[in-house]
Amino acid sequence: MPIYRVLEPRLGRRQMREWRRRALHTLGLLLLALVGCTVGLFFLEPSDEPLNRRAFTALWNAANLVTTLGDFTGLNEGQKTFMTGAMFTFLIIGGYAVSQLTGMLSSDAVMAHRENRAMKRTLDRLANHVIVIGFGPRGQLVAGRLQAAGDLVVVIVRHDDLVGQASELGYLVVQGAGADDGVLYRARIESAKALVVTTEDADRNLAITLMAHAVNPKLKIAVTGQNSKRGALLQRAGASEVVIADELIAGALIGRLGEPPIA
Repeated sequence: MPIYRVLEPRLGRRQMREWRRRALHTLGLLLLALVGCTVGLFFLEPSDEPLNRRAFTALWNAANLVTTLGDFTGLNEGQKTFMTGAMFTFLIIGGYAVSQLTGMLSSDAVMAHRENRAMKRTLDRLANHVIVIGFGPRGQLVAGRLQAAGDLVVVIVRHDDLVGQASELGYLVVQGAGADDGVLYRARIESAKALVVTTEDADRNLAITLMAHAVNPKLKIAVTGQNSKRGALLQRAGASEVVIADELIAGALIGRLGEPPIA
């Protein structure tokens, strides 16, 4: 699955603009050389043909030189000498174009920019999906169970290795920090049906909950909390469900004590 990278597209956009600037500069040089070649051939043409005919012949020869078609009309010695110089000029311009334009469009930043454009069209159509922030062991379990239940899952994750892992597993991935409202907007938080926050950073979880609830007050938000006090704070921030991991583990352990031993 493609990945939307919030952290990199600016560099890609700058490189695309720089490539376009260089391409226009190269085309300008080619056009200037073509005009110069046409003018030179025009004035070196000794025939008594009408001006428009001489101009067309000069342009034809110049265009054939640029495009390397080789379909020239008859040239006198002066024109051949001039054309030799023009050939070297176009070779220099061609070498400049190759050195300036190749490689830039295949850079990592430009590739990320292109992938973002494709991914943006997919994300813009999202609705009624579930956003999972974090793709550690806990986030992977949550995303996997949601996907198995038939939900469309968008994973927000920051680290490159986890980004690639989530993408390979078929999730829609937005790379960035979930506490950044730009990342939440790109994951279409306003049209999502639920948000699950699985990170272990208490302050980050609180910030994400506040921002998500502010953008979409109807959003169901499930988040992990460190303790009951932090849980109460998260609920006031807009969390629908707060899971205290230690309390769940303690309850499960106590529950196991009452079960008959396994034969």
